[in-house]
Amino acid sequence: MTTTEQSQGFKQLAVEDFRISEEPFYLPISDEVELFESAYEQKIPVLLKGPTGVGKTRFIEYMSWKLHKNIQDGQSGVPLITVACHEDLTASDLVGRYLLEGEETRWVDGPITRATKVGAICYLDEVVEARKDTTVLIHPLTDYRRLLPVEKRGELLEAADGFILVMSYNPGYQSALKDLKHSTRQRFIAIEFGYPDRDQETEIITKESGVNPSIASELAKLAEKVRNLKEHGLGEGVSTRLLVYAGKLIHQGISPRRACEVAVVWALTDDLEVQRSIEEVVTSIFEE
Repeated sequence: MTTTEQSQGFKQLAVEDFRISEEPFYLPISDEVELFESAYEQKIPVLLKGPTGVGKTRFIEYMSWKLHKNIQDGQSGVPLITVACHEDLTASDLVGRYLLEGEETRWVDGPITRATKVGAICYLDEVVEARKDTTVLIHPLTDYRRLLPVEKRGELLEAADGFILVMSYNPGYQSALKDLKHSTRQRFIAIEFGYPDRDQETEIITKESGVNPSIASELAKLAEKVRNLKEHGLGEGVSTRLLVYAGKLIHQGISPRRACEVAVVWALTDDLEVQRSIEEVVTSIFEE
């Protein structure tokens, strides 16, 4: 699909297509649900911080489903428009652009413009991957003005009721080139996400993968031990997502050790020495 076709397809989607129709499974770890609800009511932008695979995206999907933009309209949930940020993301990708159609041009709204108009949650996933000059355009949306300049059309859009801007990023990948500008980050409250404790992770793995609780508990135990290897050359601890993948393989009949090998050991690192260390942990937990 070409960029033009993608943009045209996005344009044709109705607001209802961005609502979460069924409740996503999400297990609250702390008070993040209450914090987000309060921020939404006060129209405060939110920054979600945490390692890969700990549930940041699932959390925002859950909150989109849970919130009520307007209880009078009989609709549950606030529309959620997600943007996967990357280094080639431009301001036009977010705001919109003119497209050639035959011998005429027509304007197609970008995701942030659409969210501003309809009062949706606009979620910029892994925002530090985007160019810094791109993220600057969101500043007027994150203070009392709640405005989006659409320079190509000479318009200044006021955010509709229900609009909120949410961003996520992984602090573990911070560097001089990939970090949020202070002028950007101080426009958001920040909710930190970490790894669940063993009991919580066991419940998540059981629910998401379908394995029995005893296997899920062993996978959660494995996670604790592997995360302690961060001091011995492992770049980042094993995510809950990878544990769920391992659980799904086990549920399909793959042996626990083989499932952990492909979903945890090989997925986490290419360093042979670190792989051997993780394999030893796997063997100590799953003997067969």
